Amino acid sequence: MLFLITELLLIFVALPLAYRLSPWPIPALPVLWIVTLYCLWQLRRDPAFPASHLWNPNPLTSQLGSILILFLIGASLLYAGVKLFAPELLFSFARARPVLWAAVMVLYPILSVYPQGIIYRSFLMHRYAALFPSQWMMVLVSAIAFAWLHIIFRNPLAVALTFAGGLLFAWRYQTTNSLLTSSTEHALYGCWLFTLGLGQFFYHGRTRLNPH
Repeated sequence: MLFLITELLLIFVALPLAYRLSPWPIPALPVLWIVTLYCLWQLRRDPAFPASHLWNPNPLTSQLGSILILFLIGASLLYAGVKLFAPELLFSFARARPVLWAAVMVLYPILSVYPQGIIYRSFLMHRYAALFPSQWMMVLVSAIAFAWLHIIFRNPLAVALTFAGGLLFAWRYQTTNSLLTSSTEHALYGCWLFTLGLGQFFYHGRTRLNPH
């Protein structure tokens, strides 16, 4: 139990904070994938974890309707917010850099969304279930950890939106035992944020995602 608590604090609290405070520019994706590989290794060596949960496409069809309805509501609210408070950003990335935008639409779900799902849904919600026996507490912890990760982007918008998204994605995973289903929903919102022009609040790298 002590090891689990220490591991939880190191991976989900200390590591994002250290990255946020680092004086050196460190590429985010390699760090994300190193942690992902560690989480996969621990899951695959745990006989109590059903490996099928890492994909499990079966629930996607039945969940697609509710995913799309919630997405249309959320996407409309996000559009209205950008239109009202930052109209200069609206679709700026897609208009100014269409090739890079198209690459993000294809690569972001593979290189970023799915690894985050492994860490913050499959690994966290299985590995620490003994620490948080309530299912709703586990969803809340997953969302808090997911939002905390986004302190690396140095803006409150990223933290606030990912907390709300984290609740939804963790609940979807818990309900379906399908990382594909949860990650599909995550990818929809993430790709929409980049398309709207909010990608600069969710990106850490040398290539600027806004046209200014």
